[in-house]
Amino acid sequence: MTTTPAMDRLEARFRRLSALSGASGMLGWDQHVLMPPGGAEARAEQMATLSVLRHELLTAPAVAEELASASGEPLDGWRAANLAEMRRAHAHATALSGDLVEALSRAGSRCEALWRDARAKADFGLVRAAMADQIRLIREEAAAKAAALGTTPYEALLDGYEPGGSLARIEDLFAELEAELPPILDAVLERQAREAAPLEPAGPFPVDAQRGLSRRVMATLGFDFDHGRLDETLHPFCGGVPDDVRVTTRYDENGFVSGIMGVIHETGHALYERGLPIDWRNQPVGEARGMVMHESQSLLMEMQACRSPAFLALLSNWAREAFGAEGPAWKPENLRRIYTRVDRSFIRVEADEVTYPLHVILRFRLERAMLAGDLEVAGLPDAWNAGMRELLGVTPPNDALGCLQDIHWYDGAVGYFPTYTLGAMAAAQLFQAALRAEPGIPEAIGRGDFTPLVGWLRENVHGRASSLGTEEILKTATGSELTAAPFLAHLKQRYLES
Repeated sequence: MTTTPAMDRLEARFRRLSALSGASGMLGWDQHVLMPPGGAEARAEQMATLSVLRHELLTAPAVAEELASASGEPLDGWRAANLAEMRRAHAHATALSGDLVEALSRAGSRCEALWRDARAKADFGLVRAAMADQIRLIREEAAAKAAALGTTPYEALLDGYEPGGSLARIEDLFAELEAELPPILDAVLERQAREAAPLEPAGPFPVDAQRGLSRRVMATLGFDFDHGRLDETLHPFCGGVPDDVRVTTRYDENGFVSGIMGVIHETGHALYERGLPIDWRNQPVGEARGMVMHESQSLLMEMQACRSPAFLALLSNWAREAFGAEGPAWKPENLRRIYTRVDRSFIRVEADEVTYPLHVILRFRLERAMLAGDLEVAGLPDAWNAGMRELLGVTPPNDALGCLQDIHWYDGAVGYFPTYTLGAMAAAQLFQAALRAEPGIPEAIGRGDFTPLVGWLRENVHGRASSLGTEEILKTATGSELTAAPFLAHLKQRYLES
């Protein structure tokens, strides 16, 4: 057996790094779900300490030596890909000082805690100063990483969420959407105006009943409750580690549509995490291939599979059972019309498929402007509202429905938003490829059997982890790199032709 001592040492080091990241993730989950408000300061200290420990472990002088030595060792495909991912992680880490890493962690914890209060009170002023401090630190981070990686500051941050992501590529794809979506949106709204509005199921919808319905849907999709759980928080997310996946959502007793689709979305993320290859757990190559692919998995479940007529027929029966309801409002066709209703709305996470990309394009513009210094944090509410008027034709009446609605910037995530719409495009492309390969998928979904779909995803997406880049995974699975054509075709078929 060929010996690879340097690579063996690196893999042992990265197993420790993975454990520290997992611990940090669990503390983050607890912060959002269970932690009392008075624990914020102590939690910020804990998270900052873990960030510094990870940074010190990754930037130790021995790492550079081991990376250089491992380059001369005989490595097979997966180990070679693992080494490449290690180099990328090392480059990101060594670009930053330990002091900056600690400052970023503390600023993120502080800003996120203030955001919760500001959002509840619809008052951006409560978090403005903390966010300004955070954006200042993120500019430092971006500049340092750009110099180390030989790229632009925005692309340096983007690379942390979507390895190898290209600003020019995003601009081209988004320009196509900006050109194609407005006429589609106008046509859909005109079509809807000619039709009677769908009937709204009468509430209230008890939270306990929604929880039970959510768990039933999750189990049907393939969620393993022996390796995960469902909880509630202000902003839905999926966290944890592959062997202990934490899904969260939020419920509204006045309506169940948003809550159940949020659960489906996060379950898509969870299935991806659970499907990552066991042999490469705790190694960089065994992690999910960036957030474009991650979002493609959540949106494939939420938008492609679970808004299909086959699934909505199932959901109609389950919802009637859960809420003890009957009547025409609960018929599958009426639910289909509810779940495919298009509106120029304020909230991104509740937006329909047609307008959702415009919400993301707005955030893409604004975060680039803040990073470049062209938009100061104090001007964010006005810039947000102006962008909403331009792109969606509506003006938020308050900050909670405007620039305070998302957690991302307040939690330190700049460069993340484009992955949502890129993921939606990838979801349409992957789902079409899955249907070509497995034509029986819709019929199986109608029986409550997601095994054919999840099995195809396990083989073509989940099981590849980070052994290939996003574009390579898409090309291998679908025959093409990422393109807007399948997504636009999907919108036209669902909203204008069906």
